Amino acid sequence: MVPLSRVTPATVDVLNALLNGEAPIWGLLVVKQTSRPAGSVYPILERLEGSGWVTSEWEDDSERTGPRRRLYELTSDGAAAAREIVATAESRSRARVARVVAAPNGIAAGAS
Repeated sequence: MVPLSRVTPATVDVLNALLNGEAPIWGLLVVKQTSRPAGSVYPILERLEGSGWVTSEWEDDSERTGPRRRLYELTSDGAAAAREIVATAESRSRARVARVVAAPNGIAAGAS
């Protein structure tokens, strides 16, 4: 598994959807759960798969009508790393909120 070179808020959202969804999860459901555009989600899924964080396969459901769905699932190492990234992002978000709440007049110290 290759470490991610950058982790954007959209990447955190995709990782969180993969962690919280029933595995495996199809791409459009990740789009819906993250409220991110498909043009952002699918490249992230592709990057995660290329880095060894995620595996994917085409759904094999002959009873389902409509186009086939690509199913994505975190690898065991990918899931462990994703949990760390999501936890770090949530911790940073809570710290930002706490700084804004604690600042006089709701303005963070040092902000102009």
